[in-house]
Amino acid sequence: MPSYDFRCKACGHGFSQFYKSYRDYDPAARRECPQCGSAEVERRIERVNIPRQGRDLSRLSANEMLSVLDSGQSKDVGRMFQQVAESTGADPGATYTEATERLLKGESIPNVEKALSDKAAPPPPAPAKP
Repeated sequence: MPSYDFRCKACGHGFSQFYKSYRDYDPAARRECPQCGSAEVERRIERVNIPRQGRDLSRLSANEMLSVLDSGQSKDVGRMFQQVAESTGADPGATYTEATERLLKGESIPNVEKALSDKAAPPPPAPAKP
């Protein structure tokens, strides 16, 4: 049974609505806040499920790829990077390859980003000699 999350723009209340099937969601266009009754509600994406194995991540849409990146799961991001590189057949370069390998090993995304940006930063200038 699909569940959709909403937030009321009027009062800020968050709530979920359940439907018998995905097909039932579209016809139910009128949604109201159960707290204040306002029809000014927006859909929120609170949870994203990403299968762990067997999914070809190189064929995801841009929004689906963003969901993988937003998940914070470094191994999933690394697997997606690996599959995208393999699907293009081009050499992705040393930095991309290093990032992919580190993510596949489970290193956190912020650590990989920091390490690679530190590596790419030019060294500080040498102090001037008097």
